[in-house]
Amino acid sequence: MSLAIRFAVEAEETYDSIVSQLRERWGDKYVVKFEKKLSKVLEIIAKTPLVYPIAQENIETHKCVLHKNCSLFYKVNEDDIEIVYFWDNRQDPLIKF
Repeated sequence: MSLAIRFAVEAEETYDSIVSQLRERWGDKYVVKFEKKLSKVLEIIAKTPLVYPIAQENIETHKCVLHKNCSLFYKVNEDDIEIVYFWDNRQDPLIKF
């Protein structure tokens, strides 16, 4: 059984930002490749939500490295999976946890 996936507002904003950067630097072809990778990862998370490691135990946020330059953070809730935000791994270390 798969859980529904929903995107937090911050996830939508950070996703748009990353896609915009990809489009500017490498073009639409690379954006399509990234979106296919994301789609596959979301399918995996929906079916087996605990497959990726917990990044921060006290808030049970999981981290999935989509690409060496981009990670996705999500929470597993009772009824769904919330994509919290995307992170450009080249940025300063996360402080927001």
